[in-house]
Amino acid sequence: MPTIASKPMKTPFRDMPREVPILAAAAFLVAAGFGFIAPATPIFARSFGVSQAAAGAVVSLFAFARFSTALAGGRLVDRFGAQKMMAIGLFIVSFSALLAAFSQNYFQLLFFRGAGGFGSAVWTISATTVLLRVVSDDQRGQAQSTFQSGYLFGSISGPLFGGAMIEFSLRAPFFVYSFTVASAGLVAIIFLAKSDSAKKQTRADEDVTMLIRSALRIPGYQAALLAAFGLAWAVTGVRISLIPLYVTEGLGLRPVALGAGLAAATICQGLTLIPAGKFVDTRGRKEGLLIGSFISILALLIFAYVENYFGFILAMAFAGLGASFLSSAPAALVGDVMTGKSGSVVAVWQMSSDLGFMIGPIAMGFVADQKSFQAAFLVGILLIIPILLRAINLPETRKSHLPPPYEP
Repeated sequence: MPTIASKPMKTPFRDMPREVPILAAAAFLVAAGFGFIAPATPIFARSFGVSQAAAGAVVSLFAFARFSTALAGGRLVDRFGAQKMMAIGLFIVSFSALLAAFSQNYFQLLFFRGAGGFGSAVWTISATTVLLRVVSDDQRGQAQSTFQSGYLFGSISGPLFGGAMIEFSLRAPFFVYSFTVASAGLVAIIFLAKSDSAKKQTRADEDVTMLIRSALRIPGYQAALLAAFGLAWAVTGVRISLIPLYVTEGLGLRPVALGAGLAAATICQGLTLIPAGKFVDTRGRKEGLLIGSFISILALLIFAYVENYFGFILAMAFAGLGASFLSSAPAALVGDVMTGKSGSVVAVWQMSSDLGFMIGPIAMGFVADQKSFQAAFLVGILLIIPILLRAINLPETRKSHLPPPYEP
């Protein structure tokens, strides 16, 4: 009796190089582990009798260490290869988290978390370099969105258990974080061992290091830097630092109302990351940046002028949608323009995001204190407008869509 052949199930990894799901799995483990310690870190620091500002410094130092060591990390990736440095970076994070769990005073905790920031920078640059190198220019947006999905779902699962674990021990989340990141390091060692794109470059045509000043002259790279900085400042930074205060103080709602808004942003971003990546690959980086910018500006306008709970939920959903496009298109642009050894070029792009995340929450909080929440949201729009302006005249960067002699 004849049987009807079933169609193969479509997955985000279909037709993608094997490195993409491997890196997405590693990202999930890293983000899930970080989610365990996110609620525990400031409370653990406070247990040593320090002020709230000092407790916050533990979190800030990790970000500052990522930013200040990124260039060095990029050079190490170029010299020793992405796979080797990826594993080393992850094991540095894992070992520093293990030592942080045994901290006997505040300064030990501060030092060990700072060391973890360096490892985190090396891991991110290595993974991004492999991700952008291993795919063609008609897959880069989807590859980046798949990688980001690993982070997103990991960041959701980690806090679910991390918050409950604090009830038993403030040190336990750091042990779990150390284990999950070490597991990600093993994934990099075992499953990327045969990846040519993850190894040290040895071909003569790839042995030339791409200079940062050369990359800065390329319009596509300029747009990627602006988008990374603006997204970190005006979208991600706002969501994490300003929105909780806006809900409780600006709208006068109970903290429980915040959860629904954060869920709306996360769900919307989770559902649209892969489609946004595919859109960026099929329609182009320019269109992805334009759509992401328009939607992000719309979200900030709703925050500023629709001061009620419905407006808050709607704006959070739009913020998640805008972030999907503004996180997929810039990475694809970097992959389009980078040539040869480009670890430092990837590092500077990552630094622009870290810088926006470091400055944005402080600056937005200052504007809200001195003026109003509305003024802070309008300032956020000023950070998105340059992305929009740069994208309007952005030339095509996908080599497969350019006429000869640029055709692969």
